[in-house]
Amino acid sequence: MKQLSVAFFVLLLIQNYGILLLADPNDGFVTTKGMQLMLKGRPYHANGFNAYWMMYVAFDPSQRDKVSTAFQDAKKNGLTIARTWAFSDGGVRPLQSSPGSYNEQMFQGLDFVISEAKKYGIKLVLSLVNNYADFGGKKQYVEWARGQGQSVTSDDDFFTNSVVKGYYKNNIKTVLTRRNSLTGIAYKDDPTIMAWELINEPKCTSDISGKTIQAWITEMAPYLKSIDGKHLLEVGLEGFYGASKQRSNPNNIQVGTDFITNNQIPGIDFATVHAYPDQWLPGSSDESQLSFLNSWLNDHIRDAQNIIHKPVLFAEFGKSLKSSGIAQRDQLFKTVYSTIYLSASRGGAAVGSLFWQLLAAGMDATRDGYEVILSEKSSTAILIAQESQKLSRI
Repeated sequence: MKQLSVAFFVLLLIQNYGILLLADPNDGFVTTKGMQLMLKGRPYHANGFNAYWMMYVAFDPSQRDKVSTAFQDAKKNGLTIARTWAFSDGGVRPLQSSPGSYNEQMFQGLDFVISEAKKYGIKLVLSLVNNYADFGGKKQYVEWARGQGQSVTSDDDFFTNSVVKGYYKNNIKTVLTRRNSLTGIAYKDDPTIMAWELINEPKCTSDISGKTIQAWITEMAPYLKSIDGKHLLEVGLEGFYGASKQRSNPNNIQVGTDFITNNQIPGIDFATVHAYPDQWLPGSSDESQLSFLNSWLNDHIRDAQNIIHKPVLFAEFGKSLKSSGIAQRDQLFKTVYSTIYLSASRGGAAVGSLFWQLLAAGMDATRDGYEVILSEKSSTAILIAQESQKLSRI
């Protein structure tokens, strides 16, 4: 009864005086130990999904049910990690309308996303800026600097110009220290967030040697960690190798990143890989794409395990129904899931995967061919549920 009375008293304080409780910093943060993710002292393996649209949709309170439905569907199907954008720079519905100027209504949308994830037991990976011009990205940062008289000539100046880097560091600090208007918990103190991502799919084609992006990560990782030492950090890499292992890249793609050296930087806690054989090997057969995918997955697991010595999360994968059938997509999903399970079940570096992308029913305007709507109970949805529950039992 004494405990009940204290709890009731605390509830009255919250309701009547707006006093909000901070999370216990030791309660439920995902950490790393060697090549494993850890949660509450146990290895953590989990599958999840991408849903970049969540903050953008939650900006409008009348549309927030889509976010809730997506999390509810995910939980029912055994998914426990979501990756989404914590950025919208300039343009329509900005989070950051200009350097250092933020839209409170959009921040409240992100507050809602985080609070709903907590409600449904979903961990979040939050990305802080885009490589592409969608939702502003590095292009918008460079344009802001140009408007202030900076001599910038390329979007790649995002990685080197001191003014641009200052804008980005200020954004890191603003987002990480944001106090959630619904929970009262600062983002940097919220165990609902599993990890921060520096940038979605970084590329610096003006310097394919990799030195520019390597220097940028080396600068930004300790800066972010100086503000938030509780959360994990990853870069946002697709997994392309540098010159030393270029032969492993699809069509010898070089974008100025290197899976090995980028992930060896102190402060980067786990590696990420994306996989889109249908985009990277256009015109090739399904068999050729699956053969590449098998090599791509296993190469990165081996390198994470034997060279980088950190966990690896397959943070994006998918196959578009605009160019293939559902059976072909299911085969790609099976390949990803079975390869990760085999590694995880043996104590290897693979810890999970996040498909692109989850939508709630009725979001037809957001369909891109890669969408999965779990409530439709397609063969893909059934496969996702089976494999996610299997992985979680390791």
